[in-house]
Amino acid sequence: MYPSTGAVSKMKYKDYYKTMGLPRTATQAQIKAAHRKLARKYHPDLNKDPDAEEKFKDVAEAYEVLKDPEKRAAYDQLGEAPQGGEFRPPPGWEEHFSQGPGPSRGRGTYSSASEADFSDFLDELFRSQGAGSRGASSRAGSERPMAGQDQHAMIVIDLEDAFTGAQRTINLQVPVIDEQGRVAMQPRVLTVSIPKGIRAGQRLRLAGQGLPGYGGGPAGDLYLEIQWRDHSLYRVDDRDLSLELPVAPWEAALGATVTVPTPQGRVDLSIPSNSADGKRLRLKGRGLPAASPSAAAGDLYVVLKVVFPKANTDAAKAAYQALRDATRFDPRANFPG
Repeated sequence: MYPSTGAVSKMKYKDYYKTMGLPRTATQAQIKAAHRKLARKYHPDLNKDPDAEEKFKDVAEAYEVLKDPEKRAAYDQLGEAPQGGEFRPPPGWEEHFSQGPGPSRGRGTYSSASEADFSDFLDELFRSQGAGSRGASSRAGSERPMAGQDQHAMIVIDLEDAFTGAQRTINLQVPVIDEQGRVAMQPRVLTVSIPKGIRAGQRLRLAGQGLPGYGGGPAGDLYLEIQWRDHSLYRVDDRDLSLELPVAPWEAALGATVTVPTPQGRVDLSIPSNSADGKRLRLKGRGLPAASPSAAAGDLYVVLKVVFPKANTDAAKAAYQALRDATRFDPRANFPG
């Protein structure tokens, strides 16, 4: 049995495709033909080489996994590793497979051998329910369904979607089990409801849209992580928004009322006199909306950017000279050095 900590120990990796002399894209018909050829080639009654019996068992073990679409799909999810190299299954493998479908070890179970003595690799990965040790027979009908794995993807939406909610059609490449039992990527079109008040980094759960289950188990879920599409006006900081607003020097110096765009419509903003470049003015509640009535909406911060007219006419030059003479302003009066 597995250690009580739930950890799965290292083992020697078995490359079943290499054993069968097949690519990982092989069809079920190719797998069956390769098994028939190799089983005859290495059968101990026909081949008297000292290592023939061991190769015969290796072929039988590889065929046991690759002939079964569910076991093959699960094996493919492990990825590749060097043949015979130290190997540790990915986190959570025991949780998914320790009670999942596995090979029976009883006499006469396998077409390729009357009594199969398979490797620790197969024993660890595909353990039959009730098969507590090597050589034990599994009971008919003891296999339990296993839920498919959850999948994750990212969806980029417009900032405005958070204010009104929306429905968006997205195109994804999602893993499915093909007719040969391989995990393949397939395009899928989904319609997603974007709730009002959504935030970047939040995840939407689409039940049953993940990886298919095994043995009749339910499919996993698909989690979509929300990200904002870059906006031409607004920058996002959690629930708050910021907007850079160009203002004339006299508007910043004398004060003014200007019209400002917000995601909820245009509003009038009062600019105090003697406002410096970079001054932040707050419009309360004009940021991202709350996801629930009990929560507060974010704020919109308007950042002033003082824009100076060019001195490209005689009148403009005269105005700048008059301003210089009237203010005697020294911008470097407090400049160090």
